[in-house]
Amino acid sequence: MNRPIRLMTATLTASAALLLTACGSGGGDGSSDKIEGAGGGGAKASASPSAKPGGAKRPEVELPGSFKAEFAGWKNSDPKKQAILDDGKERLKAEYLAIIDSAPQSKAVSFYNSQQALTSSRTYIKGYVDNNHNLIGKARVFNPQVSISDTGGGVLFYCVDESKGYTEDRKTKEKTGTPDDVNPVLQYRTTLKKTSEGVWSTVSLQTVRGGCDK
Repeated sequence: MNRPIRLMTATLTASAALLLTACGSGGGDGSSDKIEGAGGGGAKASASPSAKPGGAKRPEVELPGSFKAEFAGWKNSDPKKQAILDDGKERLKAEYLAIIDSAPQSKAVSFYNSQQALTSSRTYIKGYVDNNHNLIGKARVFNPQVSISDTGGGVLFYCVDESKGYTEDRKTKEKTGTPDDVNPVLQYRTTLKKTSEGVWSTVSLQTVRGGCDK
């Protein structure tokens, strides 16, 4: 996969320093949370609603067997930070699923994104759809770092290794990976805002290629 660098908003810039002072507050127990797909590679996956006790009905985002996202270390002993991790994880999965389903207007994407992040995600997904491309393979998502500001906003940085993920032409089935001379690891830098329904919506995001080690 080959992702473009996204523009960082002033909010993300201001929040980055907060996160840097809180390094080590991210993945708490180093456990691995593998999101296994269901069904065959050619099947469409769907997002059905579910609800956490006392919270909003969240779409259940299930990836197909043709593409897996493996989350490592996405646990935190602080329940507030864990909530950010949970919704941040689902945001990324929703973006992957929207590409696979050729659905730039995905309700799951708009559920977990707003403001600049929603515009950016829809544009990114539409690029795949317009080129008739799909995602196959696997992405490893690791080293999450999470912080909460004094005003209650969330900051979430994490790394994505795309070395085993590929873009596939839906007609020819030709697959393309990250070029050998390009670092396959991206750092996602996101800020989040808690909605009135208790959902941590991503409001701004940036991807920086080479911002992490494998």
